[in-house]
Amino acid sequence: MTGNAKKYCDELYKRVVARNANEPEFHQAVQEVLESLVTVLEKHPEYIELGIVESIVEPERQIIFRVPWTDDTGNIRINRGFRVQFNSAIGPYKGGLRFHPSVNVGIMKFLGFEQIFKNSLTGLPIGGSKGGSDFDPKGKSDAEVMRFCQSFMTELYRHIGQDVDVPAGDIGVGGREIGFLFGQFKRIKNAFEAGVLTGKGLLYGGSLARKQATGYGLIYFADEMLKAKGMSFADKTVIVSGSGNVSIYAVEKAQQVGGKVVAMSDSNGYIYDADGIKIDTIKQIKEVDRKRISEYIKAHPTAEYHTGCEGIWTMACDIALPCATQNEINEADAKILVNNGCKVVAEGANMPTTLEGTKVFLDNGILFGPAKAANAGGVATSALEMSQNSMRLSWTFEEVDAKLKNIMINIFKNASSAAEEYGHKDNLVVGANIAGFVKVAEAMRAQGLV
Repeated sequence: MTGNAKKYCDELYKRVVARNANEPEFHQAVQEVLESLVTVLEKHPEYIELGIVESIVEPERQIIFRVPWTDDTGNIRINRGFRVQFNSAIGPYKGGLRFHPSVNVGIMKFLGFEQIFKNSLTGLPIGGSKGGSDFDPKGKSDAEVMRFCQSFMTELYRHIGQDVDVPAGDIGVGGREIGFLFGQFKRIKNAFEAGVLTGKGLLYGGSLARKQATGYGLIYFADEMLKAKGMSFADKTVIVSGSGNVSIYAVEKAQQVGGKVVAMSDSNGYIYDADGIKIDTIKQIKEVDRKRISEYIKAHPTAEYHTGCEGIWTMACDIALPCATQNEINEADAKILVNNGCKVVAEGANMPTTLEGTKVFLDNGILFGPAKAANAGGVATSALEMSQNSMRLSWTFEEVDAKLKNIMINIFKNASSAAEEYGHKDNLVVGANIAGFVKVAEAMRAQGLV
């Protein structure tokens, strides 16, 4: 089979590009996975013969719908809603909802495809999906957000359920939005089906530690990467892009384990604080006041603010944690980080590094934690929330956090082992793709041609 697997993957990738025109993010995600699977397919040609590889790059279902709503001035507004249910081989579809002007079907497919492998890596019984809308909650009143969410759920409710598809939050969808969505679902269904959404408030079925989970999980994973090479976060300079939920709690946990975080960003620019970011100030600005990160220097005038978020990667650091959005680190950024002495990169956002940037890191021996492994803590804890809903129990923060840490440790071990088994020692990108794929592929083989 040697050579045939590579040819098959190359030809399949060309077909994916042809069938999914103008969807570069999806193409990128598929290319990375197919390149990782060549050695697996050489050893297991049955995955090709049974159509499993070709099936796994095609969503089981794509849903696109209109979302009409009324703004505070009485004007009718129209947005577009999406839900891509990609793979349910190992459990009900599971994946977040993103409300952002950049949302389109290609981005939803890239995120849903990544979610298949990420969810598989958690070891929990959840399939892959993603959804959202090109609605922008920034600058909208609570009433406008509520009306939009209610209209969005009025269509989405037909396609989700605690044993069917379980959405959660993502960019632009936090506790406020999840609350409005859940309330409308409950109203339409006339039933309190707590397990249909995760990221809920604690008063109505949410889980402790869910808000912190992706950021904390990122640090637990990065810490395992460091430990494997005899290092730690202690006294390391850390840069974290973004200032949303993932970023805030990655900073909090990084500081708890001894790292010195000196920079954060939002879509307008970035701050640099040589004395270390004061995370309580960031929480006030972003979680309470919902303002721009430039407000930080009003409270801490010795800090610096720079317009344009891209410049954050030009500063020296030991550890870089991209937590903002896809493709925020390109080849040039990666080279700058390497030249400035960066030793570790762990992805908190979904696919924040381009393929060219990833190659730079791997070629230069940087410890690189890919998103589908490193940022799996959020969906893992969402699955733990589903478990608590099913049992009608609530675990303590410490119980959930301990389970989360153990999951992240196991993800690192499984990705590392898969990389070594197939001849890619220390390449966690390949290892994560292989470990995630094999579990799903075996379930698909057992279930036949579906």
